[in-house]
Amino acid sequence: MISTRSLPFDKVRVTFTLDRDDPPGPTSVVGCFNGWTPGLHPLRARSNGKRSSSIVLPAGSSLSFRYLTQGGVWTDDPAVTARDVEGNPHITV
Repeated sequence: MISTRSLPFDKVRVTFTLDRDDPPGPTSVVGCFNGWTPGLHPLRARSNGKRSSSIVLPAGSSLSFRYLTQGGVWTDDPAVTARDVEGNPHITV
């Protein structure tokens, strides 16, 4: 699940949220906003049984991303249907 929140100065907080154990193991969100570098934005456990990570971007930004789990397993956010030219989930905030 992706959620967004408007911030001052024309910024948007984008929060990536998954269930705590689906997919299992340590997971990070990887995308154009972090140079597709694994581990820079790990999803951390929350008290509500979920895990999440947030980034702040300029309003109107477009981003492509995927989740990378232990063992090099890539997964997509099932709620995001739009895809970029390479088939990655894609959103505009």
